Amino acid sequence: MIKVITYGTYDLLHYGHIRLLERAKALGDYLIVGVTSDDYDKTRGKINNQQSLMERIAAIKETGLADEIIVEEYEGQKIDDIRRYNVDIFAIGSDWEGKFDYLNEYCKVIYLPRTLGISSSDIRAKNRKLRIGTVGNGSVCNKFIRETQYVNGVEYVECDEIMENVDAVYIATHPDRHYEDVKRALEAGKHVICESPIAKTVSQFEELSGLAKKNGLILEDGIKTAYSTAYSRLLVVAKSGRIGDIVSVDTVCTSLVDGAGEEGADLSKKQNSICAWGPTAMLPVFQLLGSGYKSKTIVTKLINKDLNYDGFTKVDFLYDKAVASVKIAKVAKAEGELVITGTKGYIYVPAPWWKTDYFEVRFENPAENKRYFYQLDGEGIRYEIVAFAKAVESGKGNYYISTETSRAIVKVIEEHYHRNYLEIS
Repeated sequence: MIKVITYGTYDLLHYGHIRLLERAKALGDYLIVGVTSDDYDKTRGKINNQQSLMERIAAIKETGLADEIIVEEYEGQKIDDIRRYNVDIFAIGSDWEGKFDYLNEYCKVIYLPRTLGISSSDIRAKNRKLRIGTVGNGSVCNKFIRETQYVNGVEYVECDEIMENVDAVYIATHPDRHYEDVKRALEAGKHVICESPIAKTVSQFEELSGLAKKNGLILEDGIKTAYSTAYSRLLVVAKSGRIGDIVSVDTVCTSLVDGAGEEGADLSKKQNSICAWGPTAMLPVFQLLGSGYKSKTIVTKLINKDLNYDGFTKVDFLYDKAVASVKIAKVAKAEGELVITGTKGYIYVPAPWWKTDYFEVRFENPAENKRYFYQLDGEGIRYEIVAFAKAVESGKGNYYISTETSRAIVKVIEEHYHRNYLEIS
């Protein structure tokens, strides 16, 4: 029996895919089809799949062409699979001509002609064309604009004042302007990604959320960390019981890059610590422990009382069965770690944890420790754009950051602005 193996993403399975599978099937007696996982696709720069892994596997199964379907999850797996399944022929599309010649050492390599004029990328771009503009300026917007070029079906368009030429906007203005800018965009019928916090009071947040829902629009909280693969996976590991019951979440986010602590600095144009770092630092707390804390204590060091500009703030949360600590600063420096403490072990994410592509699960017995590595492109902004485009297309909203989590973040920030804190000099 001659065994043939081929691989692909097979997103939005089309006639070209099927013709390629038919040609591969005709080369032997038994066809193994490898479907690339979402995580492996990300390492290859393919972050805009419209269908999930299970949907893509189901589509291949429905063709009836595959005798066996496997999942491709890591670099070098093709060699392992060829050996494991005693494969005779490796078949792939001719657009990969020469790329897999090294596999001739293990089996015969055949490059099959592809069906011209048919492409999943083209289909995605056609079906999911989303014009996004930006409101704001500076390096944050520039990063966002750069990342849009990596996502099929999304196009950056310079946004005019009345936003007529765009479908959606990314807002990265000063937090004092977020409510006004988001409301203006939603009233203009535009979907919105807004750098967190979306608003500075709960009532403003509720108003904006209600307006988005009423107009059938997506309002996404722009905490880029939430969309990165490593962070998403550590949440799954933490919630799975692998480290036992979670008893503590401790986060640190600090920076000394905008000159806030320098004499004569114009702080009116700069974000204070609670707005700049608070949303990111509080994200894992609320996503792991929820927003139903029993009490909280805010301790802050102000460098401008009139502007309520905090150079350093620490927030401690008390839950029924856990505690959490958030430390944020613009004029102080500490190790930017995330530690999730459990009754069986703990998760450690090294600095800067908010840009992580790596974390460890550690136990009393070091032999049981495990390290997790995941690709991180564009600091998570690229994945944020993909999630936003999918939310717009489906109309189902954002499942990376819940409305409850966004509201909880805004609530803490509002209390800080109401000066419900202990002050240190």
